[in-house]
Order: sequence, then structure tokens, then C-alpha cells
Amino acid sequence: MKITYLAKSEKGIESYKIENESGAYAVVITYGARIANLCVRDKNGNLVDVVAGFDTPDGFLGDNPYFNAVIGRVCNRIGGAKFILDGKEYDLYKNDGNNHLHGGKVGFDSRMWNAEIIDGVGVKMSRVSVDGEEGYPANLSVSVTYSLSDDNALCLKYEASADGDTLCSLTNHAYFNLDGDFKTVLGHEVFIDSDYLTTVDDELIPHGEKRNIVGTAFDFKTPKTIGKDIKADEHMLKIARGYDFNYVLNGEGFRKVATAKGEKSGIKMSVYTDRPCMQFYTGNFLSGLQGKRVYGYQSAFCMETQGYPNAQNVPSFESVKLEKGKTYSAVTEYKFDVE
Repeated sequence: MKITYLAKSEKGIESYKIENESGAYAVVITYGARIANLCVRDKNGNLVDVVAGFDTPDGFLGDNPYFNAVIGRVCNRIGGAKFILDGKEYDLYKNDGNNHLHGGKVGFDSRMWNAEIIDGVGVKMSRVSVDGEEGYPANLSVSVTYSLSDDNALCLKYEASADGDTLCSLTNHAYFNLDGDFKTVLGHEVFIDSDYLTTVDDELIPHGEKRNIVGTAFDFKTPKTIGKDIKADEHMLKIARGYDFNYVLNGEGFRKVATAKGEKSGIKMSVYTDRPCMQFYTGNFLSGLQGKRVYGYQSAFCMETQGYPNAQNVPSFESVKLEKGKTYSAVTEYKFDVE
């Protein structure tokens, strides 16, 4: 693994290149601790950039749907933009109607992080989220370390600790198209090791119900293309305009939970994580944003490993509370092969 400091942009964004022996590489930047590029080899041996984004680091400063950023303090939606912790109610910023989404108005995706090259380990991005930021209590010290192995596994290792009780549930909002052309992902073949998802209301908020999805349009346990059932007569598919749901993952500990395969490139991505859940999103709100490519409706997909969404308001869900003095840790890996 070769790590190179590339440059600091006009707006002060630093970028780092992580490259393996095959020539595959990731570029990570300090704005939002984002993945700016992820280039892996297709079945013909050509490098393909499989993540959405912009031609320059400063391009990410413009309005975009969290492209490839670390999301926090709490990813996904919190219903009513409020929660109770240790008997006290906290009000969060409402940036999704009446709800709080992906950390608020200025979440981790919109913050500058500090970067450090750790020889033989990767690039470590870190920051301190201060007490009261976006409404969350306590000072939270958080880091994500990016590494790229010689077998083409991009690993994201998260750690966090706080000086008081708070909430913490981190993810990366990477947008993938394994063909690299970002025209459509409906022909991508997907597998998700899940028998249940958390149902949502019309504002996409879960309230505690876990629906058995075996044999339904939501079931990806037998691999199928994204487009096969995306137009099925299901209310949740209609309100989300496609897939945008939290899958309860089978198994525990660090395990393989999902795969996706490009329609043309032969590139296959396998997702490994120790998280209990994964949000599968099919780019339903992309609408022609110009970046490295033009990102239209359903031109990319996301597999966002996470804790249970809206967990602090749903007692039956596994908590995302982080107690003072305890350490939050999570690992997710995106591994690339060709078939």
C-alpha cells in the first residue's frame, strides 16, 4: 500500500492517494472525510472509477447529495428531529421536513477533517464534534481510517469517544456504479443477506416494525437485478421512488453482508461489516447533477452500513447511545473482484 499526499486545493481541501500493487487506488479528501475517487480494474484490466463525485476536491463544496462522505453524528433519519437521552429531550436541526437527516444542516459531511498518514496502516481522518453541534450533547472525538489492501479491499475503520453521553452511528454515503458510466444501475445484480427490513412511514421514518421480506420485491437474498422488482406494486417503493430502505442484516460480527455486480464491467463488489443494518438506496433523488459525469435518476446505488435508524426513539431497536468513556468502533470493507 503506497500513500501519497497529493495537494491542498484553493479552498484548503487536502487530498491523499492510497494505491495498491495492482494499481487500484482511492483518493480521499479532508472535506467530509470523503472518497473522491475509487478506481479498480474491470474484466479487461482497465481502471474504472466506481464512485460518483467531481473533477476537483473543491467541486464537493457545492450542493450534492452527500457524495461519498462520512455521515454523523447519526446517519439516516431521526423522527421529529428530537430524542430523549438520560431523561432530557434534545432538539436537532430539521433538514428533512419535520425530521433530522444525516447529522443536520452542517453534518460531518460538510466539515473539514484533519488527515494523518499512518505508515503501513492508511490515512486517518479525525475531528472533534463540539457539544451542541447540530443539537447533539457532549464533545465527540471521531476518526475514520481508510486503507486499501492488495486484494482490492477498501477498509473504513471508525472510532469515536465522548466526554458525556451522546448518540453515535456513522456511515459512508458512497455512491457506486460498477460500470463506471453512471447511466443506470437497474442492470446491476445485487445480493443482500437479509430476511427483514424496517418498515417506514410516508416520511421514510421507521417506528419499530420489522417486516419479513422473503419472497417479496424487497428480497435480495437470491441475487437479482436492481430493476427486476423496483416498479412492483408496493407502497414503500412508491413513496421512496425506488429502494431506500434499512435492511436488518443476518449474522453478527464482521461478515459478508452484500454484493453487487456491474452489468458490463465484470466488476463485483462485496460488502463486509460488523454493523447490524445497511441502507440500500438506488439514487432515487439524483436528477442530473453535473460532476465527473451527469448523475441522473437511479444512476448510482449506495450500501450504507449503519446502526438502526431512529433508534433512540424506538426502544425495541438496538441503541446507538454512546456512553461517556466508552469507545464506538465499527468496520466496513468494500472488496472488489472481477467475474
